[in-house]
Amino acid sequence: MPIPGNMLSSVVEMVDPNISGWTPMLNATIGHGSGGRVGDGVLVMRSVAAGEVRARTVSSYPVVEGTVYQTLADASGATIPERIGIRWLNAANAEISITWSLPTATASSSWHRISVAGPAPVGAVRAQVVVSTTAAGALVINYFENFYLGLPIRIANNMLTFAAESPEIDTTAWAVEANGTLGRTAPAVSWAADFFTIGGHVWTLTVTANGNASALCVERAPVVVGTDYMAVAYLNPPTAGAAVWIELRYYDASGAQISAIRSTLVSPGVGFYRQRASGPAPAGAATCGVAVGITGATAAQVVRFETVGVGPPPQLKAGSVIPYADASFEQGIGSWTKISGVATLARSTPWGTASEGSYCLAVSSSTASTSVIRSGRYPIRDLMTHRLRIVHQNGTGTWQVGMGIRWYDAANNDLGVSSWVPIAVPTGPGWWGIALGSDPPPAGATQMAIELTVVALSASAVLRLDGLTLYPTLPSMETAVVEPTGSITITLRDLPVGELLRLYRVDPSGNRTMVRGPYGLWDGTDPVSTDSMRVEDYEAPLGVPVAYRAEFVDPVTGSVSWREVAARTIPWTDPNRAWLKDPGNPQRNQVVTVASQPSWTRPIEQAEYVVKNRRNKVVHSGVRQGREGEVQVWTHSDAERERLNWLLDSGNVLLWQTGPGLGVGDLYMNVGASGEDREGPAQDPVRIWKLPIVEADMPVTTGVNGTGGRMWQDVLSVFPTWKAVLDAYGSWEAVLLDRRKT
Repeated sequence: MPIPGNMLSSVVEMVDPNISGWTPMLNATIGHGSGGRVGDGVLVMRSVAAGEVRARTVSSYPVVEGTVYQTLADASGATIPERIGIRWLNAANAEISITWSLPTATASSSWHRISVAGPAPVGAVRAQVVVSTTAAGALVINYFENFYLGLPIRIANNMLTFAAESPEIDTTAWAVEANGTLGRTAPAVSWAADFFTIGGHVWTLTVTANGNASALCVERAPVVVGTDYMAVAYLNPPTAGAAVWIELRYYDASGAQISAIRSTLVSPGVGFYRQRASGPAPAGAATCGVAVGITGATAAQVVRFETVGVGPPPQLKAGSVIPYADASFEQGIGSWTKISGVATLARSTPWGTASEGSYCLAVSSSTASTSVIRSGRYPIRDLMTHRLRIVHQNGTGTWQVGMGIRWYDAANNDLGVSSWVPIAVPTGPGWWGIALGSDPPPAGATQMAIELTVVALSASAVLRLDGLTLYPTLPSMETAVVEPTGSITITLRDLPVGELLRLYRVDPSGNRTMVRGPYGLWDGTDPVSTDSMRVEDYEAPLGVPVAYRAEFVDPVTGSVSWREVAARTIPWTDPNRAWLKDPGNPQRNQVVTVASQPSWTRPIEQAEYVVKNRRNKVVHSGVRQGREGEVQVWTHSDAERERLNWLLDSGNVLLWQTGPGLGVGDLYMNVGASGEDREGPAQDPVRIWKLPIVEADMPVTTGVNGTGGRMWQDVLSVFPTWKAVLDAYGSWEAVLLDRRKT
């Protein structure tokens, strides 16, 4: 599948089915090899003689002066390292300069990432991708594939800049804090072929003298007090077991540090491991930052790190009140404590022993006995029933777990517990989830805590817990009419992630029509990727009650579960008004005033034959075709006229909707050459539009691109500044449609 945002064609990117997108540039011959990871083809580059060897893309690609671009590829070279570059060209296609990556630190026959980024220099209008090696003689071979050229590929929701996230440009966004020197290198690391947020360069923190050493990101990100944030980075310890760590730090408005949350890596080896640190912003916090370091180091040891981010932690469940540190145990056991019994609590070890993230909570019991463990207290946001979900696994021995929610008032007085009897933890391999709903909170309750009764059925037993969520119990499926956009919103909760979704609209006669999603109709070909989902149905009929049915298909067994919701009606009382909609782009939908009701013809293909000595002709007919005719509508202002032009410009299949009883109903149609006439003097903004139409089938592969309800607040909630908005989108229409550059 092509890399999102790639300016290169799939032939250039994958080197399949040929090498037509590549050409020798210096001291090289090229060929088409096999054994690639993203398709079989690879670019083979051979040296002609000793010295530098280069190949480049045949085509050049448009760039904007001053904009940062990134190029990357996967490479393999058993004898010599390689590098990659962006070759900048002026308007005359003359080379201005080349932005080069560092050469790979060591040669490696395993596929490894090479990458570099940099701003387009003054005068640059186009760019090419260049790969290079330095050979000791003739016929030295290197292999390349999986090429990308475009805007930097970023971590989602990272509040730091790309320069702070990755050292693909330089190291200026980071500085030594204590006892070290900072640099960068390009190790030969084998990453997954579709893992593109990782680059080719990494930062290096070289310890000066025995002791502790650290580096600090010079950037700060704004925070909201009480909101949960997370710092993340890939860490590479100098030795297995070295105490390498990441810290999330909070600062006040003057820049003074208020607190730091440290998460120490427990590495199983000397690879790169993703480490997370999270916690709510404390009172007085204005910004946050991130630091990386090592405790108890030896002089000359090197800590490497890459792909650093600060932002919201993963949302394990929409509406869950549990902070990420208490739910996923990435830096410790959070606020969990033992209330009774012999059990001990610890973060699992080493890295990678988890259901979510990299660590879990390990509950150990030396004897066959019962213990009670409890989380910290969390605010009750809604006075309704709650659902508690835990993910667990028998580490050693066998266990039973009883779940409960303990209630407290504002003065921290204990108001009792809603609990369930312990049930057995499955003994099979893997992780198992269980969710139970509570009674409503008792009167006066403002806080709640998770309380687990863990029963070890054997001595020296270990129970693992992870991915805990606690959230208000809401309907599993509900709908709401959004009259201003002529749509119905369907909200689905507690979804079976990984199963295939079929979503139907059901009319009063029981007829089912599939509802449109982001990739086309929800027809059972796309899996559910999140536990909650909101679907906006802009094709629901007007003035007619419609219900909805969701079916979930197990992709392995084919078994189907389903849920339904009662009917809703979109009000429509004005027979002189109609909706004109683009099914794939609801932002363009528009209410229009009907100038005259359409009249129709239905063409049919016929062949007529005159039979000698017979009065009547013999006529052979095909199938009568769909309706053809003309729709006439009014626009009353320049703004309405421009919006209607915007709707018609795409040439997409449109949907005409009126209320019941008008003889038209809902009609998918192709619009021909649109006519726009004045009804009065030139300065009169009123126009009458004559739209020749041909009836069309409902488009089945068109996906909904964004939402008709997108507002400026939605943009401001994601981007800290308007400059960040301009950097992320290529046009204001792209902002409206939420089409980001990468």
